[in-house]
Amino acid sequence: MEKKKLSRRERERLRHRQEILDTALGLFSEKGYHNVSMHEIAKSAEFGIGTVYKFFKNKEDLYKSLVLEQANKFHEALMSAIEEGEDEVEKLRNYVRVKGEVFKDNVAMIRLYFAETRGASFNVMAGLDDTIRKLYNEFLKRLSSVFEKGMKRKRFNRIADAYHLALCLDSISNAFLFLWLDSPEKNPYPEDPDVVLNVLFRGLVRQ
Repeated sequence: MEKKKLSRRERERLRHRQEILDTALGLFSEKGYHNVSMHEIAKSAEFGIGTVYKFFKNKEDLYKSLVLEQANKFHEALMSAIEEGEDEVEKLRNYVRVKGEVFKDNVAMIRLYFAETRGASFNVMAGLDDTIRKLYNEFLKRLSSVFEKGMKRKRFNRIADAYHLALCLDSISNAFLFLWLDSPEKNPYPEDPDVVLNVLFRGLVRQ
């Protein structure tokens, strides 16, 4: 089905909305969610406060829109990554590589998300967590299917349940990324995806 072409006015509206989201992300990541007001966002984005409220009913609504937009972007990038590649090993390499790229390209959002959602008084994510959890579970199932197919084709040894392997790889790659986030120079994210994958590809115990 051919996409409907947006009018100039619709394109401008989307552009203004994105400018507000980008400005809010910069302010939130610099000062923290609770220390930024809608008026400050409007001023920094060079819009009237009324214009900001046309797009978002309040700061909580704006933040949720920001998080959901980023979550969807991450989801689409990772799902696309494991669709590419000649075989299951290449699909996993693509996943590890692209995950690192997406993480590095969106550091401000990731720092904000983990800093704010771990605060005891932060309740903005209520209701949105379920949506993000569904995206995450959908991705894990797709990643587990790569392991399952690889095992059926004798590309991988059946050392564990495919879903558990997907969960392990996701957790291992997250560990490398969080190390990088904490100290980029000391713990750079590996350029070679096999550095991450070999934790699974090569057994720890010598036979």
